[in-house]
Amino acid sequence: MKKFLVSMLITLLSSAPLWAQEDAVEALIDSIKVVAKKEAVKDTSWKRKTEFGANLNQGTFSSNWTGGGVNSIALGLFFNAVAEYKKGSNSWRNDLQTQYGVVKNRGQESRKNVDRIFFDTKYSRQFSPQWSFIGTLNLLTQFAPGYIYERTPDGRETQRKVSGFFAPAYVTEALGVEYKPVPYFFISFSPGAVRQTIVADKQLYVNTPEQRNYGVPIGRTVRNEVALMQVVANFDREIAKNVNLKFRYLLYASYDNLRAMDNRLDASLTAKVNRYMNVNITAILIYDEDQSTDIQYAQSLAVGFIYKF
Repeated sequence: MKKFLVSMLITLLSSAPLWAQEDAVEALIDSIKVVAKKEAVKDTSWKRKTEFGANLNQGTFSSNWTGGGVNSIALGLFFNAVAEYKKGSNSWRNDLQTQYGVVKNRGQESRKNVDRIFFDTKYSRQFSPQWSFIGTLNLLTQFAPGYIYERTPDGRETQRKVSGFFAPAYVTEALGVEYKPVPYFFISFSPGAVRQTIVADKQLYVNTPEQRNYGVPIGRTVRNEVALMQVVANFDREIAKNVNLKFRYLLYASYDNLRAMDNRLDASLTAKVNRYMNVNITAILIYDEDQSTDIQYAQSLAVGFIYKF
């Protein structure tokens, strides 16, 4: 009996390392499962939205069309992307908007009818449910040269280059506060915002209206300004089923000339026809005495393709 008990004890002791190994393996497998489960959970701190598409306008008239008209075709392309990170009281929003379009009228060379590059990055730290401290950096420029088209007394058409890539470009750095009462609207106030107006082409001033050169001194490429106040208001909401309204308003009151504050409004109304088609109306209003003493406006209506992801 004693021999039997001794042999059982020896067997149990010799098996202990094996049990310990099995426990270690099971613990390792469990830890791997936990890590895999955590990686499988989607990171909700980031929200991203991307859209791109094309708009097409076309008009054709017969040779005997008594109402008058010119055959034309216009094509526009756009790409927009927004990425926003939010965790606790901190958030970081990046917004890229690009547009480019050309129009071809019968008897004329193709001309661009829309051209815009806009990028804005903003860091926010919330200090109350609706208010935040912010720091922003944004850029506004265009892709291609722009021209003014004129006719000589003998009827010949001429063109003058008045803009181009980074001619002009506007770069603005600002610190301030932001009021955001609802997810689709905010307004920010930035005293002391700094803006650089860049005209990379030093010879461009010759063709600009009244040789204003967008406010940049002739012979230089950069003009620096400091604002008494910069105000930015942004709205982006579906105002009806499949109908979205967006607008961004900017007011920049420079210390150099408080009487003539710069104003710019970009607005668009988009109606979704189906998953891939929409109707889009865009409008831009600008009042900037460094460009013109009159209000500038541009408007377009288009039907096109859009893809979002």
